[in-house]
Amino acid sequence: MNSTTLDNASLEFPPYKSLSNDELSARIERVRRDLGKRLLILGHHYQQDEVIAHSDLRGDSYQLSKLAAESSDCRAIVFCGVHFMAETADILANRPEKLAERDGERVTVVLPDMAAGCSMADMAAIDQVEAAWADLGEVIDTSRVIPVTYINSAASLKGFCGRHGGIVCTSSNAAAVLDWAFERGDRVLFFPDQHLGRNTSLKMGITNDQMPVWNPY
Repeated sequence: MNSTTLDNASLEFPPYKSLSNDELSARIERVRRDLGKRLLILGHHYQQDEVIAHSDLRGDSYQLSKLAAESSDCRAIVFCGVHFMAETADILANRPEKLAERDGERVTVVLPDMAAGCSMADMAAIDQVEAAWADLGEVIDTSRVIPVTYINSAASLKGFCGRHGGIVCTSSNAAAVLDWAFERGDRVLFFPDQHLGRNTSLKMGITNDQMPVWNPY
């Protein structure tokens, strides 16, 4: 790749599997030099050493998404992680105020392996959450229910929380988020990690009897 911008960069993909690690490393570093600050490579802690070696920044999913959100120069992010991480980075990097700073130009977020998933994030799908919400609506006033999703979740679940006055939490701020939620509603619908929700609630004095699990099957 000889170009210095993303706009006219070649999209030809050579047979990488036939290249040695040294050849791959050389190609990656050449692209990094060509694109400079326009390219940001984020490496999750769980990645292999040969991937981390080429990462500009390393951290957990929340740290990396924050870094993506704060970057002002990059126009493309390669997120070496799983699907929900790249989605979260895309949401934060392209939020309205950042788009305004770039005159509407979006940051492109690339996930090297589209099959890279997370079993935790897959524990709740948007159709299941919508169905649970509909079931709740038949027995209680859902305007008093605050949906809370763990950050390890699909963008569609984060969007659901946004539409219904909810919020996204991390493992470290789950208790503070639940306090926030109970100040605004009578009940919380927590997903996808029931154990984070349950254990945090138990520490807050909420009993198991007060925490039913939605399971219609």
